Amino acid sequence: MHKNNLINTVKGKLTHGHTRCVHYHSQLDVIAIKFKCCGEYYPCYSCHTEEATHPVEVWDKNEFNTRAILCGVCAGEMTIAEYFACNYQCPFCNAAFNPKCKNHNHLYFAEF
Repeated sequence: MHKNNLINTVKGKLTHGHTRCVHYHSQLDVIAIKFKCCGEYYPCYSCHTEEATHPVEVWDKNEFNTRAILCGVCAGEMTIAEYFACNYQCPFCNAAFNPKCKNHNHLYFAEF
């Protein structure tokens, strides 16, 4: 899928492009997460909670090979396992990701 089409599929309260939202909008806040419950990309848990009409489901550890992380800079999609292994840097374009996102892993992924 073309970068603009993929980025345009991200739902939520987006601001400055690159998947930044009203809740998280630093230079490093450039990923979106595909939520297991709906298969939709959102920049954060709060955006999903405010806009979706269903509860969040977290990804189980046995589903970490699912492509569920989107780089907002290059639109590269990575698996959850690849995201955890990338040391907060996109494996496709080398964009830096926010290392503080690890504080919210339990909101998206089981085993945290």
